[in-house]
Amino acid sequence: MNFQGRSYECMSDCSDMSSYLSRCNSCRVENGCFMVYDRPNYMGNQYFLRRGEYSDYMSFGMSDSIRSCRLIPQHRGSYRIRIYERENFQGPNHELMDDCDNIMDRYSLSDCQSCNVIDGHWLMYEQPHYRGRMVYLRPGEYRSMRDIGYSGMRLSSARRIMDSC
Repeated sequence: MNFQGRSYECMSDCSDMSSYLSRCNSCRVENGCFMVYDRPNYMGNQYFLRRGEYSDYMSFGMSDSIRSCRLIPQHRGSYRIRIYERENFQGPNHELMDDCDNIMDRYSLSDCQSCNVIDGHWLMYEQPHYRGRMVYLRPGEYRSMRDIGYSGMRLSSARRIMDSC
C-alpha cells in the first residue's frame, strides 16, 4: 500500500503478477487504461483504472491484491455490441451502439447471457446505471458469461470505453 516496497512496471497484459511481486496493493497508471483483476489469468473481480494513483487496492473496491492486469487499447471508430438473452447467441437480441444505463428496461430482456462485441471495447455492469461488479469485453464472441467467470451474474448496463486515458 501507499507505493511502498518492491515495484514492477507493466506496459502490456500481465496474466500473473506473482512472478514479479508477492502482492500488489497499490498502483500508479501513468498512461493508458487498464483492467485489473484480483485473480491470475484475468479472472475474478475486475476494476477499470484510468490514469491516476491508487494508493490502496481497497480504495477502488478490490477485496484482495491485484493479481493480473490487461491494457485496454485505444479505439477510434464505431462501437457495436450485440447482446443475447440466452447463452450461445440464442433468444431475443439487440444491438447497442451507445451506452445503455438499463438493458432490462430499455430492451425488455430478462437477462444477457451471451454477446458479440463487433467494434470497440465495452464495460458491462451487474446493476443498472453502471454500478456493481463489472466485466471488460473486447472484440470477440462470448457464448456464455460463465466462460469468463461470471456465472449467475446478471448484466444490466453497458458502457463504451471511450477514455483517451
